[in-house]
Amino acid sequence: MSTVETWRSLLASEDRNADEVVTHARVRDVELPFGAGTLALITLDNGFDHTKPSTFGPRGLLALNDALDQIEARDDLVAVGVTGKPFIFAVGADLNGVPSVRDKDEARLVARLGHDVFRRLGELSVPSFAYYNGAAMGGGVEIGLHCTYRTISAGVPAFALPEAFLGLVPGWGGTYLLPNLIGAEKAIKVVIDNPLAQNRMLRGKQAHELGIADAIFESADFLEESLTWTARVLKGEIEVTRPEVDKGKAWDDAVALARWNLDGKLHGAAPSYVRAIELIAAAKDRSRDEGFAAEDEALADLIMSDELRAGLYAFDLTQKRAKKPAGAPAKELARKVTKVGVVGAGLMASQLALLFARRLEVPVVLTDLDQERLDKGVGYAHGEIDKLLAKGRVSADKANRLKALITGSLTKDAFADADFVIEAVFEEMSVKQKVFAEVEEHVSPECVLATNTSSLSVSEMAAKLAHPERVVGFHFFNPVAVLPLLEIVRGERTDDAALATAFAVGKQLKKSSVLVKDAPAFVVNRILLRLMAEIIQTVDEGTPIDVAERAAAPLGLPMPPFVLMGLVGPAIALHVNETLHGKFPERFPLSEKFAKFVAAGKRGVYQPDFTLDPEAVALFGGGTNPSTEEQVLERALNGLAEEIRIMLDEGVVAAPEDIDLCMILGAGWPFHLGGITPYLDRAGIAEKVAGGRFLAPGVASVPQ
Repeated sequence: MSTVETWRSLLASEDRNADEVVTHARVRDVELPFGAGTLALITLDNGFDHTKPSTFGPRGLLALNDALDQIEARDDLVAVGVTGKPFIFAVGADLNGVPSVRDKDEARLVARLGHDVFRRLGELSVPSFAYYNGAAMGGGVEIGLHCTYRTISAGVPAFALPEAFLGLVPGWGGTYLLPNLIGAEKAIKVVIDNPLAQNRMLRGKQAHELGIADAIFESADFLEESLTWTARVLKGEIEVTRPEVDKGKAWDDAVALARWNLDGKLHGAAPSYVRAIELIAAAKDRSRDEGFAAEDEALADLIMSDELRAGLYAFDLTQKRAKKPAGAPAKELARKVTKVGVVGAGLMASQLALLFARRLEVPVVLTDLDQERLDKGVGYAHGEIDKLLAKGRVSADKANRLKALITGSLTKDAFADADFVIEAVFEEMSVKQKVFAEVEEHVSPECVLATNTSSLSVSEMAAKLAHPERVVGFHFFNPVAVLPLLEIVRGERTDDAALATAFAVGKQLKKSSVLVKDAPAFVVNRILLRLMAEIIQTVDEGTPIDVAERAAAPLGLPMPPFVLMGLVGPAIALHVNETLHGKFPERFPLSEKFAKFVAAGKRGVYQPDFTLDPEAVALFGGGTNPSTEEQVLERALNGLAEEIRIMLDEGVVAAPEDIDLCMILGAGWPFHLGGITPYLDRAGIAEKVAGGRFLAPGVASVPQ
């Protein structure tokens, strides 16, 4: 029985994939210009607008197969074309069906169905053309790779093979067809490098420049231009030529470099990337059948892996939970914000001013203690706008309007008509209380006062104000323009109107907001500092820095702990640790060696050439009870499991999902791990230390 027949039987006999939104393959005849003949144009359309992109589930693939059966039965066609509904080509496999896949044999059937249907486009008796008219990802890119020719719209906003980011490989032809089309180096950029870079997308022009598409046309007349181009190709007026792919040393070198880069970034913690590189490496010598069979096996293995289930869990968190924050008040309670005040003009304050001006497009005024600091802060924001102009990301008119919105004042009466004022001053309670008291003298009772504190009590900060109910925590992560997380902290007396306004502003800023209880260091910093506290303790006891650093490698973090400490700033890390020590001394001990390290003015443990700084090694030296890498990792994970259980018991967030969302978006915790709690569950640490799993079996893992 063929794969297609097997799937028809499965879908007929069971209530399988009942919730699939079927992408139909609608066929119509198009008479090509210049008398070139009749083209059968397949339009991929799931019946919804662009907000619900077309995907490929088993029913959709069977519908496409039926359409191809009808096309193959005809002898009056000169070509076949494939395009998508307005603004969308197709965005890959329907992953909602993954939880219902029961075993590896069934997973292999999923892989084979995609191959068996898509490959028909490249094996027709007439040429096939893919017209990438809109967003194309995963299987949406791959269906086009099977075609003889490809055109792309200059307006395509997202073009990618993001499978490795989720825990899969581009397994419907992507790891075989793409490198054989554009070469291993360029294919690795699309399949490996871009997913590793927080799932970076290509635009239409970039896909064309890489050689994935043979021609590019403006979006307004894209299909008409593509059909005209098709006619000229068929009539021999245009000859499509492609550079010959180097299948010698250049291919091997590209694969070797990709392996080296991957090991440096993830240390083997993400099997999908490793499998993808292996498939690309072997694609230069394999036949199409062999390449597709290898992709089938890789997909079968990965579909039945915890990594994929964790990746899908993380995807669900960032695409659904992040858009409906747990515990957020009704959005109708939010007040309108027509002007923003920023207390301080340092780097963080300047970044905030720029972000508010760009996203809210309302006046933003900074204040500081002297004109020099103020000019520097406003100048920074204006300078960043000039950079956007130089890169073509804003027009000259938009740049001028944005710069006009950002001004400075030495007095806080400039906040008199502000609806939202955020402070970004020195991380000291008395300083922040003084600032808020001064601001309150000038603003209306309804003006929301927000603090960007990373660890201090929002409730204590508001305690002496006449209107403490207006104060909220509004904790950004650096760099402000890049990291998407916003921890919104509800103080003991924060009212719903202030909180709703904070969430509304966060949404306007295009941040993913998570409601957090007013607890020391909130979520991200508390967890990261517990990790650092455990690791630094082992160094205090005599574990070499490089051993402790390597211990965290299985977590696949964006950077090792001591590198992260250097980026954040040892002084800041020490300050937050001191805050946590004051509340939880038994879990966040103070390290005298670390304090001496900071007092010595050290910015990190590494020299510019990334070798260990001998002075740093000396400052941390002297311990007599070293640990192995395995012991350091176990100790760190035990500490994390304990801390997360305590945080959940304290109600710092609503659920473990919010912990994971915070760590993924605010700390770059690996997407393929699903955050931290699935990792602790899978490793058995949660049950051993925290008394039970954080998530139910099957939520971010393969059901047993």
